[in-house]
Amino acid sequence: MQRILSTELAAHVKQTVTVAGWVHRRRLLKSVAFLIVRDAAGLSQVVVTEPGVRARVEALPEETVVEVTATVTANAAAPSGVELTEPSVRALSGAVAVPLPFEVHRPTLSATMATQLDHAALALRHPSRATALRVAAAATAGFRAVLERQRFIEIHTPKIVGTATESGANVFELDYFGRPAYLAQSPQFYKQLMVGVFERVYEVGPVFRAEPHDTARHLAQYTSLDAEMGFIADHRDVMATLRTVVAGMTEAVAERTGVAVPRVPAEIPAVHFSEALRIAGAPPEEPDLAPAHERALGEWALREHGSEFVFVTGYPMAKRPFYTHPQPSDPRWSNSFDLLFRGLELVTGGQRLHRYEDYVAVAPEPEKIAGYLDAFRYGMPPHGGFAIGLERFVARLTGAANVREVTAFPRDLHRVTP
Repeated sequence: MQRILSTELAAHVKQTVTVAGWVHRRRLLKSVAFLIVRDAAGLSQVVVTEPGVRARVEALPEETVVEVTATVTANAAAPSGVELTEPSVRALSGAVAVPLPFEVHRPTLSATMATQLDHAALALRHPSRATALRVAAAATAGFRAVLERQRFIEIHTPKIVGTATESGANVFELDYFGRPAYLAQSPQFYKQLMVGVFERVYEVGPVFRAEPHDTARHLAQYTSLDAEMGFIADHRDVMATLRTVVAGMTEAVAERTGVAVPRVPAEIPAVHFSEALRIAGAPPEEPDLAPAHERALGEWALREHGSEFVFVTGYPMAKRPFYTHPQPSDPRWSNSFDLLFRGLELVTGGQRLHRYEDYVAVAPEPEKIAGYLDAFRYGMPPHGGFAIGLERFVARLTGAANVREVTAFPRDLHRVTP
């Protein structure tokens, strides 16, 4: 008999079926026992009245993997309106760690974040943690789908590189067959080079930042959703594409997971960096936005525009990487942007330099990035792109207070296991 999932039971009323999964919970009453079985799709309620089967169920620790063959019976009070009756129950493997470090069947995980991460294999089974990973998968699928429809090509770039992308700091150095190499901070150089091949490219992959942050918003390794596009007028073309991408990501999350998502306006409000400082109440000489400034801008966008998203454009050139295109009317500012979502920086992007002579004039230690600069010798169109931090997006979307809550196996200042 072929196994079916919990969500398929309603289509098999009065039929004998087989389900399998984990013992989520047992409720042992005087005259009846309820066995709740969890699979990848949800929960099945098994009603046990036969003494021999009940004895076996009483001996099963939570998280034991079981197979249940039973009759599907309608019951409006049961999950999905059906339950399993007259069951036979077979254990496929036992849960050795008894008692468990925490109870997965509780509505919320009460264990500390450290305990959850120490026992990630168990914590990730909790519906709240599993849902966050489903949201991440749906958001990534939406990202890919939107860009594919707009003629973007998916690429895969090296994660071991010979030089730092942004600067010489904040990189993880490693021994590469006796010579130094680094874990890639971003696919920036490579996605720009590939604009010279496909014009429009994207990548979903890990990036590594050796930044000693110990906050709820930073990880040493995270997933970056990158895109780069050629033949643009300026950074506003990139912003328009990003708006479409974010809308597609939120739509995919809503369709695939049922999680509530915010409305993405047809035109996301945008403010220049200098105006953003004024709105946030920051001194005009501030070189960057602090978290408190981002929160203030998020509140302003919601209050004035009814938008949970806001673009900040024109960051000072001094705070942007060397490949950023300056604002033509005033080179102190850049043709770059950040997208804030609910008061948190989510996306960084902008227009890049595309002429070889401009790179020679500004690139630090150009001899170390000769392979990168060569692309501009051969002609590159005006281009730009963006990078979305997946974990931040999911945390903000689900209301998680810490990006570790939405990351399967986070890597940070203190953790390289499990």
